Amino acid sequence: MLETPAVAEGHGAHSAAVDRGAAVQRARWLNLVTIGWNGVEGVIAVVAGLAAGSVSLVGFGADSAIEVSAALVLAWRLRQERQGGCMQRSDERATRAIAVTFLLLALYVGVESLRHLLAGEQPDKSVVGIVVAALSLTLMPLLARAKRALAPVLGSAAAVADAKQTSLCALMSGVLLVGLGANALLSWWWADPVAGLGIAALAAAEARSAWRAESLTDTCCA
Repeated sequence: MLETPAVAEGHGAHSAAVDRGAAVQRARWLNLVTIGWNGVEGVIAVVAGLAAGSVSLVGFGADSAIEVSAALVLAWRLRQERQGGCMQRSDERATRAIAVTFLLLALYVGVESLRHLLAGEQPDKSVVGIVVAALSLTLMPLLARAKRALAPVLGSAAAVADAKQTSLCALMSGVLLVGLGANALLSWWWADPVAGLGIAALAAAEARSAWRAESLTDTCCA
């Protein structure tokens, strides 16, 4: 039996709604993983960083806190789905809020890194920090890839910004691992604040990118 165009169109709309609903649920689940991991990672990194006097490790812990805040912003954005209608205005507000978190991180880590570098403050070695950075470098790229795959279905610039935040966390993990490793293995104390400056530069670039991002076509408005 052949379907009429109206029936076929109805089936297509239902399928799109199901796909979007599944994407929203998966995005919420990934958000919970992000909040859980970064909450634990952030506390460990800050405590270990303060104990070792490592500005890059403390900065990395601060990024974890900002990653949690970005995830909470996205969680708010995803809750707007329940209200129906167009999500573009909510999406824009959420994206701008995420951009601000990037900027705050860049300012804090940049200033602290310069202060440590100019003062010649030498951090202690941190095995805990190296382990945390290595674990983050393994997990974050996988999480970022999963988030990016959902963004087109959600039609959400906020989801893209959150995925970029997670990708930035992966890059920061690599920078942190190099800095902590150089200090631990080669006694290059200056590698730690230099790594911090690298983290600040990455955060500033992402702040600019997120703030200037154009909204994606929201599928619920199409």
